[in-house]
Amino acid sequence: MSAAADNPLPATVLVYSHRSQVRDAVRTAVGRRPAADVGPLTWLECVTGDEVIAAVDRGGVDLCILDGEAQPMGGLAVARQLEMEVADRPAVCVLIARQPDRWLAHWSRAEATLPLPVDPLTAPAVVADLLREHVYRPVHRR
Repeated sequence: MSAAADNPLPATVLVYSHRSQVRDAVRTAVGRRPAADVGPLTWLECVTGDEVIAAVDRGGVDLCILDGEAQPMGGLAVARQLEMEVADRPAVCVLIARQPDRWLAHWSRAEATLPLPVDPLTAPAVVADLLREHVYRPVHRR
């Protein structure tokens, strides 16, 4: 096991939804340490799309989990805006209520999707995989 796996870097995960229940469900399902080689996680909650854009612009966000059903600006639109406007945007996962909407997640340029309601068995693995790929690879973005 490498030194990085023994003592992984902390990561900041932004969760966006206008519904506190969705934000709580994501945080609870993923936890502070989604895998032994990932985390600890710091959670940043956003209630509006503008808050997401401002937080990402400030830097330090490693992963955005965006509610595709958020109102008035859905997570799919926020993901697309981040893709178009932020040169080194964090990894993006979109929460979708209907599996047929996966094509919209692809259009938004999200790297992954999670179904709503959030499944505590799959969410930690998806988050850990995204962080491994985008944060814990040999050349760190930080």
